Amino acid sequence: MTLTEAPPAAPAEPVVHRTALRRRLVPYWLLLPGILWLLVFFALPLVYQASTSVQTGSLEEGFEVTWHVATYWDALTEYYPQFLRSLLYAGTATVLCLLLGYPLAYLIAFRAGRWRNVLLVLVIAPFFTSFLIRTLAWKTILADGGPVVEFLNAVHFLDVTSWLGMTEGERVLATPLAVVTGLTYNFLPFMILPLYTSLERIDPRLHEAAGDLYARPVTVFRKVTFPLSMPGVVSGTLLTFIPASGDYVNAELLGSTDTRMIGNVIQSQFLRVLDYPTAAALSFILMAVVLVTVTVYIRRAGTEDLV
Repeated sequence: MTLTEAPPAAPAEPVVHRTALRRRLVPYWLLLPGILWLLVFFALPLVYQASTSVQTGSLEEGFEVTWHVATYWDALTEYYPQFLRSLLYAGTATVLCLLLGYPLAYLIAFRAGRWRNVLLVLVIAPFFTSFLIRTLAWKTILADGGPVVEFLNAVHFLDVTSWLGMTEGERVLATPLAVVTGLTYNFLPFMILPLYTSLERIDPRLHEAAGDLYARPVTVFRKVTFPLSMPGVVSGTLLTFIPASGDYVNAELLGSTDTRMIGNVIQSQFLRVLDYPTAAALSFILMAVVLVTVTVYIRRAGTEDLV
């Protein structure tokens, strides 16, 4: 090599390798804030609650981890009526939300036309007001001697619900009917929006094709519309059932001591009785029950979008 010749260029492979490595790491860097958020505000509180559930002691003497797992069995045997009541109320409210929300979602998706956006805004409009204020409003609506209760008495609706054990006499407040009504109202938008999203994705030409094959409207709905909207049905029922099963505001404001849900028991154990181990154990039992119920439901529904 003479003095005028330039030295050979360094290979570019390390630079290319580092660039490719950075590109592969970009998605993980983007996920990092969300992962940290889940660790700090979800995983760590769960670990702390798990530790609390196996402690013994009192607020005066202090609590100590003694691995007293019998707290779970004691809590379940003592408060299983509230667990069953919570699942019953949440399941009833979920079914009512589906029966009320599906026709409205269908109307918005296929018949609303230029009013679609207005109707969607009306669906989410309740979220502009506090959950607590909306529930208190129902306490006024269902008050004894109010126009709603007078109308229900006039049409003898309360006679039927009283026979079913949902009301007592001629009043609605402090009864299971009031609690289920509050749950249904407060969680209805969680059912409508997934249903609308699923229905809006259905190609209208499928309905036209079914009509061309001489299918009646009922058959079109049963064979085409409803099966294609199953992802929305499953999503809506989960978004309704899961928070409703742990709710305590509706039972606290619209119910009585006979309509207490497990959320009311947990809230009372944490803030009034100050029995933290029992409250933590009840929280984990509720989470496990809901998780098992949801898993079985999703598998039975057979919705590939969610499994």
